[in-house]
Amino acid sequence: MGSGSRASGSFEVTAFEPVETEEREGAAFGRVRIAKTFTGGLSGAGEVRMLSVAGPSGSPASYVAVEHVTGELDGRKGSFVLQHAAWDTTGTTIRVVPGTGTGELAGITGEFHLTVDGSGTHTYVLEYGLG
Repeated sequence: MGSGSRASGSFEVTAFEPVETEEREGAAFGRVRIAKTFTGGLSGAGEVRMLSVAGPSGSPASYVAVEHVTGELDGRKGSFVLQHAAWDTTGTTIRVVPGTGTGELAGITGEFHLTVDGSGTHTYVLEYGLG
C-alpha cells in the first residue's frame, strides 16, 4: 500500500435515512443513505449508499456499500471512495477504490478498519499509501 501511512480517529453517523425496504421469504432487503463526520487524522464528511440484507431475526446478515469521503487526510485535501463488504458479524472489509482519489489525495490506496465499542463510539484506522 505505498508508503504505509496511517491515520486514526473517530467518526459520528449524522444521518441514517432508509430509502426502501423489500420483504422476501427469509430475508429483508434494504437501501439506506448514511452521512458521517470524521475527526482525527481524517477530518471531513462521508456520504454512504448501502444495500443490506437481514435474515428472519431482523439482524443484518450482510451489506455492501460505497462511501464518498471528502476532507483532509493528514493535511492533504481531496476526496476518495471506500467500498464496504460484510458477509456476517465476524468482520467488515473496507478498501479505498483505486483511481478515485482527487486533489492532493490522487493515487491513494489503502484499507479502512473500523471498531464500535460497547458504548457505540466509532473509531477507525486508515492504512494508506499515495501512489
